[in-house]
Amino acid sequence: MSNHKAGYVNIIGNPNVGKSTLMNAFVGERLSIITSKAQTTRHRILGIVNGDDFQVLFSDTPGIIKPAYQLQESMMDFVKSAFEDADILLYLVELGEKELKDEKFFDKIKNAKIPVLLLINKIDQGNEALLAEALKLWQEKVPNAEIFAISALKNFGVPEVFSRIIELLPESPAFYPKDQLTDKPERFFVNETIREKILIHYKKEIPYSVEIDTEEFIEDENIIRIRSIIMVERETQKGIIIGHKGSALKRVGVESRKDLEKFFGKQIHLELYVKVNKDWRSNERQLRRFGYN
Repeated sequence: MSNHKAGYVNIIGNPNVGKSTLMNAFVGERLSIITSKAQTTRHRILGIVNGDDFQVLFSDTPGIIKPAYQLQESMMDFVKSAFEDADILLYLVELGEKELKDEKFFDKIKNAKIPVLLLINKIDQGNEALLAEALKLWQEKVPNAEIFAISALKNFGVPEVFSRIIELLPESPAFYPKDQLTDKPERFFVNETIREKILIHYKKEIPYSVEIDTEEFIEDENIIRIRSIIMVERETQKGIIIGHKGSALKRVGVESRKDLEKFFGKQIHLELYVKVNKDWRSNERQLRRFGYN
């Protein structure tokens, strides 16, 4: 019988490079929410892929930014932690990108003592000349990395990267039970699904001022009853979230319910409320409560 392998494979990169799409492609489930807005991922999300003789713990982190307030500082702490426990580092860039937003992180990647796979994503949006230029640039910038050209959205090149990850995994017993998909509780995915709809449908500062708190999650044989609070920072934002005669909030609720029914495979009864939680993004106690610690 062959020896068992297991390890942490952490995905880092700038915002909007497709980290969540890649994570979901590896895991085969929609664990990370995906929108076209920067800073969609706020937490570090673990996706577990099991084989007979391996367990890969993929970790999707927030996009690397220069923090402007306490919430963003906490988000960057998740990225820092991704360097500390990684067995393999996936550094994701998109075709045409030339640099990482934070020089310190870039130095860490170049000096990493663990295997680094640099993935040039979204190659379906370019041509051969652009790709040749990108390959040359990144080979010079990160000489310690193995480089792969992929399209996470089209699943092009992703199986090859996965095969290489399996080869590089250290020998180790499994860290989690073999039937477990993630380290996050059900309420986390409820919160993220609702937040995704807000990111899609609301403009400007609104999505970034919102946090979701699921107060009730009661699962029966055929139905899950959920009550969630949408927290905003100001009274004016509350009115925008609710919309004219509640129409905007209703749309968020209907779309969230459909996605949650697919995710949990059960009928969902979802109640949404909106509350003002003043300046929660800059309040350390509130941030701890929402898991940013």
